[in-house]
Order: sequence, then structure tokens, then C-alpha cells
Amino acid sequence: MDNIIKDTKIIKVDRCNPQKEKIREAARYLIQGEVVAFPTETVYGLGANALDPKAVKKIFAAKGRPADNPLIVHISEPEAIKYLAGRFPDSTWPLIKQFWPGPLTIILPKKEIVPMEVTAGLDTVALRMPAHPVALELIREAGFPVAAPSANLSGRPSPTAAEHVIRDLAGKIPVILDGGQTEVGLESTVIDLTGRVPVILRPGGVTYEELKSILGEVDIDPGLLPEKYVPRAPGMKYTHYSPRAAVILVGGSIEKIRQVVQAIAKREIARGKRVGIMATEQTLHCYSAGEIISVGDRDNPSTIASNLFAVIREFDDRGVDVIVAEGIDEKGIGLAVMNRLKKASGFNIVDADAYLESGER
Repeated sequence: MDNIIKDTKIIKVDRCNPQKEKIREAARYLIQGEVVAFPTETVYGLGANALDPKAVKKIFAAKGRPADNPLIVHISEPEAIKYLAGRFPDSTWPLIKQFWPGPLTIILPKKEIVPMEVTAGLDTVALRMPAHPVALELIREAGFPVAAPSANLSGRPSPTAAEHVIRDLAGKIPVILDGGQTEVGLESTVIDLTGRVPVILRPGGVTYEELKSILGEVDIDPGLLPEKYVPRAPGMKYTHYSPRAAVILVGGSIEKIRQVVQAIAKREIARGKRVGIMATEQTLHCYSAGEIISVGDRDNPSTIASNLFAVIREFDDRGVDVIVAEGIDEKGIGLAVMNRLKKASGFNIVDADAYLESGER
């Protein structure tokens, strides 16, 4: 596939009852070795035949994604893992029974059938069964597993609507299946089952607490890997989720977060910057400086997860130079939200207590 495609076809499809003729049309592109953007319950994916190295390379070319960043292989039936993975720890089946289809990716030793282009040379494979009718029907119609990262330019915020894919990849890919807004809004949780104790490599739609209730023992990888360390999962090595604006993340108690967010916003405006404040429903009325958008409800953090990337993109559309974002409690899906915010900020995190004690303004 050339880097430039004259026209990217947009195929609108009903999320709940995908029209078979539209799914078949998109699947034909996959069968012909092309890439297709499609919706899942997490974010939009950019898929290709996971068993065809040439097709997989087109994913990396379209996204500008480094070839040493592994991909997730999407399947339509749990039994398909038997053809792709070579060993199954006891923890595999309880997780599949509880969370598939759903936003959980499991890492297992791979079989030879999985190309090294998919795994970035690793001897493991990341597998997921999405909980989205369009994605499942597309994989079934294609007749093979589909390798797919998020359908955005590498490093940009993940797409939660077809419009986001169009902005990033129109003219670079042949077709986009438009199934409307995604639900979870954050990428899947990635858990490595190859060691003695399962390890969460990326927090996402399935929470640590949910996994612990099934597994009993589960660790969380710190996510800050030494430069020479080989990433074991997608999203572990390169900058992700980054807006064009700089992001400042403020942590601490909500009362102090409000004070510091307002102070930083005023400081940056005084420096001639255009500022966006990523507020929540509880704090929306507290700010008087900059462009203010609510990302969701602190008491229902799944709303924040669902809206996060769309709000980041909205700030980019408004042309802000700096985004000041409120931190939230890192429990449940809040762990995944904060993971994405920390990465988006390049770990530019301000402790509200320390900021106020320093008297900085």
C-alpha cells in the first residue's frame, strides 16, 4: 500500500446490528492484504491479517509506528488462542471465562504461526476478544485473527470516534468502518501470564481489583522501564496519548487541586499561553481562567475514562498551548485514567500540597 491513498472510504455501520454486506465489504480489504480501521468497545483499531507479515507492515507504515512495538491480535472466539499460543497457565481460563469478550488482553507464549512482525521479535503474543458486534463480525467474516493497535498516528491520543480516525489517517488507509462512539474510551488492560505471578503491564478497562478477585495474586508493572529494556506489551516504550499542547497534571486532595489548577492556569495565561483546564463535573464551576471542559464525574470515573481522549483532542482543536489536568483517585478504572494522563503529560506532575507550601505562583 502506498503511503498516500487517493480516497479513504467511510463505511457507516450499525453498532448493535451490523449490516452483513457492509462487514463483508470491509472484510474483503483485509482478505486482500489491506488495513481497515474498525470500532471496538475500547478505542478504534487499525487492523490487518495477523498471519500475513506484509499486511501487518502496512499498519506500521500508516501509523508511523516503530516496528519494535508489538501489536495485539484480536480474535472472535476464545478457542482461537489454541492456534496462536503455545502454553496456557492455569490462570488463563478463569480470566477468559470472566472477561472475554471484553477489554482484557492476555500475553502468552506464541506459536510459530504468529509472525515476528506482530510480536516485535518477542516470543510472546498479546491476545484479545473484543466485546463489540462490529469487531467480532469483521474478524469472523475475514476468517483469520486481526492484528490491530489503535487507529491513530503513533503518539497521538487514541481515537474514540470515527472522526478521530479520519483526522489522523484519511489518505493513509483505504477504509474506515464507522460504528459510532466507543464505550470504554481507554485501551484494554494488558496482563502477562508467562511468569509465576500474573503482571498487569497496562491498566485499562478491566481493573486491578477485578483481576485480583479472580487470580488472588497479581502484580502491577511500574510501567517506567529502563531505556534498554524490551517492552513486553503495546504502549510500554514510546510516548503515547500526547496532545499537541503541553500537559500539566496536578495531584493531591481535590480542594488543593482546585487552587493549584487555577493558579497554574493564571500563571500560564500571564506568560502569553492559551490554556485549557481539564475539569470534572464537581469542579467545573470553580475555574475562571482559560478554556474549561469537564472530562466527567469524579464519583463515576468510568465517565472520565470514556471522555478522556475526546477531551484531549478537543483542546487540540481549540488551539490551546497548555492543558492543566486534575488528577483523580487511582482506584478501579482511575488507575488506567491516571496512567494515560501521566503519559500524556510526559510525567510533568505537580503535587498540589508541595506547590502551595512553596508559595509558587
